[in-house]
Amino acid sequence: MTLTHLLILALIQGITEFLPISSSGHLILLPNLTGYEDQGQVIDVAVHVGTLGAVVMYFWRDVKVALAGTLELLTGRTSSAPARLALNLAIATVPVIVAGLALKITGWDEAMRSTAVIGWTMLVFGVVLYWADRTGGETRRAEDWSLKHAWIMGLWQALALIPGTSRSGITITAARQLGYERHDAARIAMLMSIPTILAAGLVTGAGVVGDMDGAAARDAGIAAVLAFLSALASLWVMMRFLNAVSFTPYVIYRVILGVVLLWIAYT
Repeated sequence: MTLTHLLILALIQGITEFLPISSSGHLILLPNLTGYEDQGQVIDVAVHVGTLGAVVMYFWRDVKVALAGTLELLTGRTSSAPARLALNLAIATVPVIVAGLALKITGWDEAMRSTAVIGWTMLVFGVVLYWADRTGGETRRAEDWSLKHAWIMGLWQALALIPGTSRSGITITAARQLGYERHDAARIAMLMSIPTILAAGLVTGAGVVGDMDGAAARDAGIAAVLAFLSALASLWVMMRFLNAVSFTPYVIYRVILGVVLLWIAYT
């Protein structure tokens, strides 16, 4: 792959993975609309590894707490704050893993990779995000995250398997609808992304690592580094300005893109 192609892919993944505008939808649209060859699973795994590194670094304090909580869970302790955080993240990840396996087995995951599907999900879930952000209260903080809310947000997260939905967007939508204030809604959504991206990377990566040659490994390394840098910058910008700016700019972008994609798909 050319360096330009790798750069475009990495920037798309890095910038859109954590903004509520769907990274998978944009990655699918790139070959659909530009004529670029499909990047393949090796590059998909690489850019996801890059974004995983970015979110772990940005939320390293929370990650350390979750890791400590995981060790406590393994020893049977569940009452501490770290253990509750680790348990909540595990519970929130179950629905997306189950739904992802079901889509993979049935082949529906490939059937949904169309411009029309992405257009509709961009539009519909953009409006849903606007509704939740406008009507959801701001009475809850990240410390209030309960097992019940983790399960509910996990069910919403499973919808992100439909291209164009946006994993971060749908989990932020769920958190805002449950009454979490904007910054903490995004913080929870980002932490939920870690086990989800890790699980998806392990499942996909297991089938492609053995097939990589030297050129593919080089391309994957470049893509991972570029995705890491762009994702870290994207996270910093979004989290820094969330207290001053609502999610409305992202909604406007989603609605405009959705309308354009539907026009392309149906004409």
